Amino acid sequence: MNKLQVVVSNQYDPFLNRAVEQYLTDNQEEGITTMYLWKNQQTVVIGYNQNPYSECNVKLLLDEGGHLMRRGTGGGAVYHDLGNINFSFITDKRLYDVRKQLSVIQDALLSYGLQTEISGRNDLTCEGRKFSGNAFAKGKSNNLHHGTILIKTDGAMMQRYLIVDKAKLMKNGVKSVASRVVNLSELVPELTSENIKNPLISSFEKVYGGKAITLDFDTLINKPEVRAIEAEISSHDFLFGRWEQFKTTKKARFPWGGVEIALQVDEANAIIKDVQIATDCLEPETIQQAEQLLQDASTKSTPKYDSGNEIIRDIIHLIYG
Repeated sequence: MNKLQVVVSNQYDPFLNRAVEQYLTDNQEEGITTMYLWKNQQTVVIGYNQNPYSECNVKLLLDEGGHLMRRGTGGGAVYHDLGNINFSFITDKRLYDVRKQLSVIQDALLSYGLQTEISGRNDLTCEGRKFSGNAFAKGKSNNLHHGTILIKTDGAMMQRYLIVDKAKLMKNGVKSVASRVVNLSELVPELTSENIKNPLISSFEKVYGGKAITLDFDTLINKPEVRAIEAEISSHDFLFGRWEQFKTTKKARFPWGGVEIALQVDEANAIIKDVQIATDCLEPETIQQAEQLLQDASTKSTPKYDSGNEIIRDIIHLIYG
C-alpha cells in the first residue's frame, strides 16, 4: 500500500531545507511517497558537479547577503527567492513515476486555468515557455525528484547573480533563451508561491488516491541527523573546496550538457594525476564514473570504456581527440 506524506517547510534557509530533503531520501521507510514543499531566500543553487565560479558571481552574491548551495542532483544553476516554490517527491523506488509526479504539479495549476506540458527530459512549460526545471537522484531505497515552479521570481536578481554559458547563448540565441522562461504570475496575476500550496497538496492526494499525513517540519529539523547533514552541505569545503584551484583544460557543449575539464598531468610519466569535471549534466553518477576512469590513466593511450554511454564517450573524445 502506498502511504502518502506531506512536509511543508516554514524556513527559508537553503541548507536546512536541503538537509530535510536528504534526510527523508536516506531514511524514509518503504511504501511511502512524500511531497515536500519549500522556499529559499536569495539563493543560487548549483548542480552537484558544477564549478560555482563558472556559474555564479559568488562574491557579489555573498556580499549582498545571499546564499550559494550545492544540491545532490545534476543539472544547471538556478536562482531561488520567495517568489518561487520548490517541490520534492521522495518515494520508494518501486513507486517512483516521474510522469505521475509531474502530473501533480500540472493538476494543481489547472485549478488556476493553466494548461501545462512536459517538455524534454526535465522541463514543464506553459504556452511554450518554461516555468519548471526538474532534477533526479537515486538513493539506496528511495528516489528523489525535485524541481522549481517560477511564479514571481525576480528576474533582475537572477541575471545579477547567474553567469550564463556563452556557448549556450550562441547555440540558442540570447532572445530565445530569455523568451522561453515565464513567471506564471505573468499569466495569472493572483497566483503566488503561497496560495499554490493547498492546490498542490490537494492534487497530490487526488493523483495518488489517498489522504496524506502531515509531518511536522520543526520536529524534522531538530533531528541530530538533519543538523549533521546541514553542517556538511553548508561547509566551505563542500561548496568550494575542490573548485578553488580549478583551471579549465578542455571545454565543450554536447546535447546532454556543457562540460569543463581540469586535468593535472604528470608529464614525465604521461599519467593523469587528477581530474575534475564541471557540468550541468543530469547524471552525476555518470560523471563520477568518468572521473574514476580517467584517474591515473595514461595520456598516451585511450582508456577502455563503455562506448555505448554517450556522456563518457564524449568526455573521452574531448580529452584524447
